[in-house]
Amino acid sequence: MSSIFTKIISGEIPSYKVAENDDFFAFLDINPNAKGHTLVVPKKEVNKVFDLDKDTYQGLMEFSRKIALAIEKSVPCKRVGLTVIGLEVPHVHVHLIPLNTMKDATFQQKVNLSKEEFKEIAGEISRNYK
Repeated sequence: MSSIFTKIISGEIPSYKVAENDDFFAFLDINPNAKGHTLVVPKKEVNKVFDLDKDTYQGLMEFSRKIALAIEKSVPCKRVGLTVIGLEVPHVHVHLIPLNTMKDATFQQKVNLSKEEFKEIAGEISRNYK
């Protein structure tokens, strides 16, 4: 059975896409810790990050780096945090979270954004992605 992320990648489920290439897809988390919280996933469905082959793992980290740099240009923050937990969805995913305080990284604090805010920030990060 396809994961929810595979369905997002294929367009079956709508998302606030930030960027994609042949191998990876980045989109805003719809239950964000902070404005600009982005998920980066390989298009290849693999459950655990360390089960990725070396090239896919390295590609995921490089793609995530580019997205993080775009987030820093788009969202006022002290830094962008990266975490890989992977318990919620059995498909490798990197959380890129704009951080201003440690609470932003705890997954206990969430922010509510309107559809317009999601579209605006996704567009801003996308424009800053290089």
